[in-house]
This record gives sequence, C-alpha cells and structure tokens, in this order.
Amino acid sequence: MVTVRKVKYYLYLKDVITLSVTAFGGPQAFLAMVLDIMIKKRRYITEEELWELHALCQVLPGPTSTQTISAIGYRVGGPNLAYLSLLVWILPATTIMTGAAVLVDFLQTQTEGSLDFAKFIQPMAIGFIIYAAQKTIGKMVKTTEAMVLMLLSAFVAFFYNSPYIFPFMLVAGGITTSLKFNKQPKIEEKSGIKIQWANFLLWGGVLILAATLGHFTKILPIRLFENFYRNGSLIFGGGQVLVPYLYTEFVEFKAYLTSEEFLTGYAISQGVPGPTFSISSYIGALSMRSAGMGVGGAIVGGLVSAAGIFLPGTFLIFFVIRFWDELKKYRPVRAALEGINAVSCGMLIAAAYLLFEPMPANFFNIAAIAITYFLLQFTKIPSPIIIIGGILVGLGYQLAVNNLIG
Repeated sequence: MVTVRKVKYYLYLKDVITLSVTAFGGPQAFLAMVLDIMIKKRRYITEEELWELHALCQVLPGPTSTQTISAIGYRVGGPNLAYLSLLVWILPATTIMTGAAVLVDFLQTQTEGSLDFAKFIQPMAIGFIIYAAQKTIGKMVKTTEAMVLMLLSAFVAFFYNSPYIFPFMLVAGGITTSLKFNKQPKIEEKSGIKIQWANFLLWGGVLILAATLGHFTKILPIRLFENFYRNGSLIFGGGQVLVPYLYTEFVEFKAYLTSEEFLTGYAISQGVPGPTFSISSYIGALSMRSAGMGVGGAIVGGLVSAAGIFLPGTFLIFFVIRFWDELKKYRPVRAALEGINAVSCGMLIAAAYLLFEPMPANFFNIAAIAITYFLLQFTKIPSPIIIIGGILVGLGYQLAVNNLIG
C-alpha cells in the first residue's frame, strides 16, 4: 500500500472542481492539468504513481479520466473521498449535457422537428470521430495481427448493428492475442495474487440487479441505467470508443434518438470540459421523452445515465488497483490487451461510417467534415471554439433561410 500524506477533503475536491470546469482539449490536456495541479502543486501523490495509475485505468473498461481522478482520491482519502471526487468531477459536464438535451428538444418543438441550427455541427461530429480514430489507431494498433483484428471487427460492426455483438468481439479479440503471449517479455517471478472481491461483487451485483429489475418492471429509467451500466463495463479506449456502442444501441437498435440528434449531442460534448462520457446524460435525457415527463423526466434520464456509465469503471478500478502489480506479470493478460484495443479501434472506424451513412453526401456536409478534421489536425484551435463556430454558422444559416421564406 502506497503511503501518502493526508489532506482535507475540501482541498482535494476544490482542485477536482477546478479541473471539471477547465479541462478542455481531451485526455492529453487533462493529464497535463492533473500533473500541474495535483502532482507538482499539491503533491497528493508522486508523478511516478500518477503514470502507474493512469496506465492501469487505460487497460480497464470505463472512462479513463474519471477513473484516474477517483483512483487519486482513493489513494489520498480512501473510498469516501474517491466517490465524492467522482461526483464533483462529473457533475458540471453532465449538467451541461442534460441541459443541452432539454434545449435541443425545445428547439425542435419550436421548429417542427427541425435541427437546422445544428446543420453544420452534425457533420463536424464526423470530423471529430475521424480525427479521434486516427489518433487512437496510431497508439493502439502496432502489429499485423492487431490490424487484421481491427479490420475484421469494423467489418462485423458494419453489418451487425446489435449492441450484444460487441462484448463477444472484445472477448474474441482478447483471446486471439493472448495466445501469442510468448512474445511478451518475462517479468520477475510471481509471488501469487491476493484478491479482495468486495468491489468486483459490488460491480457484478449492481449489473445483475439492474438487468433483472429492468426486465421485469419495464421502467424506463431503470432500463436506461442498465443500458449505460453495461456499456460502461465494456468500453476500452476512452470516450471516442463509446460512440459506436451508444449509436448502435440508442439510434439503430432502440430508436430513442435520431441520427441528427445523436450527432448534435456528440459535437456539443466535444466543446464541454470534463469527462467525454458525459454525452450519456444527453442521450439519457432525450430517451426519456417517450415517458412524457417533460423537463423532470429529462433530468431523471440524465442522472441515471450518468450514474450508469460512470459507476462500473469506478468499482473496477477500486477492485483491480489492489492487485494490479501482480496481475500484470502474467504474460497472457498483457497480450490480451492488444486484441481488445484493436477491436475497439475497429468499432471506431465503423462508427464513422454508420454515423455518416444516413447523412446526405452533399458538398456542405463533406466540406464540414474535411474542414473540421484539418482544423484539428493542423491547427491549435481548441475544440470548443470550433464547435461554437459551427453553431454560429448554423444559426446564421437558419436565420437566413427564415428571412428568405418570410
């Protein structure tokens, strides 16, 4: 067990709230801010411990940034501070995304279902996904085997849009690369693993309970919680990999949202600070429309979806952190990560195609995708500025059209 100095809860939580409202720019910017505020300034843990925790969070399912914040809180103040830091970290982003869902729904009712104000940020979302896919593939796909797995998983995801196929592809990918574990370097002899099962049983118990209640009661908030909890238990690779899962389940499979609504929400989420998994609150809020509960229903949907997507990763990091140093010495475990990451990349490729497919392949959409990609790739313009620019252009377009019609 790592020895750390004790700190007052409010001091740590103040730093977490600072991160939650200023951490724009994705995981790289997030890590830089954590290093500056929590390591160099506050010295909650050492820099070496930060990289160790972050590496562990990257190989577990769930939101990496959220798990990292929670893990640091766990090291500093135990589980109570960890759960408090989780709440403080996700609250601003989930509040903004829930509000965005309410606003989008309201604007559609005022314009007879039209999303013309989001005309440009919808294709811009595809540009963000292509950029994310390129960066993710560059980091995760290093071998011929991984490339083949990535292409196969993309092919399967193209033609089988059921959310239930994803877990099987992840398992198959992990097993495939674990068979070549002999290529992994040997690590010092293992002294055995002592496992404390409490958090794992908590994770599994919540999953089973939610699935059972959702199946028998058919209550929409419970089913939403189970849907997001299941997805949060399967996502490897960060927020961009979450996209194909959520699109397939909530747009293609259940039709809770339209493709245009989903793309609008994804684009907005790129301009919001904090965890990128906060798009789940947007989806959950819009999914509650069928319940006829108005704004109150949207808030309930946003909250249960946020709880569902963020809790499993937190339970799992608390479970694995206690014995990870011993587990990672097993070469099949390290080898399996290559296949899991490759399959995740394949799903990301499929997401870009599936999201573009229902969109008209006209000049404006293709230009918006290309311009967004080139701005991200070749300039240092922050993502929020790009998104705000797209929204303003879309609003200007809508006003011009309304004036012409009028």
